[in-house]
Amino acid sequence: MNHESDQLDLIDRSLLRLLQEDGRRTTLDLAARVGLSPTGTSQRVKRLFRDGFITAVRAVLNPQKIGRGTLVFIEVRLDQAAPHVFDRFAEAVAKAPEVLECHMVVGGFDYLVKARISEMAAYQDFLKRVILPLPGVRETHTYASISDVKPDALLPV
Repeated sequence: MNHESDQLDLIDRSLLRLLQEDGRRTTLDLAARVGLSPTGTSQRVKRLFRDGFITAVRAVLNPQKIGRGTLVFIEVRLDQAAPHVFDRFAEAVAKAPEVLECHMVVGGFDYLVKARISEMAAYQDFLKRVILPLPGVRETHTYASISDVKPDALLPV
């Protein structure tokens, strides 16, 4: 099986690991760590962006500090498995700022939603205001996280 990752050599993989750890690393720092010139390093990083191996560089915020300390996972079952229902649901959930991720899944429900809210006291409002009015929602089950065991894990490269 041919994967795009087969195009990556050891230096590319090292750059990806280093940038995942800290996206603010300078080209000089990266070059020193991988044993290339700054120009060669810069060209490789630009190629990794251009080829889609790196899709964004952003700050990781502390949810507690910004009033989003409660993490919930919500299983959502839709009332019918029609393409237009899935499309409407996906469009609507993409607009909800509390929703961090939403995945269509195979199994006993249709979507798994990951959301951050201020506290459990605000959850009922979030459920009534955001999740239940979404198109086609028939049933939900919610799981509140009580501990981040491995949050924001780095991808193995």
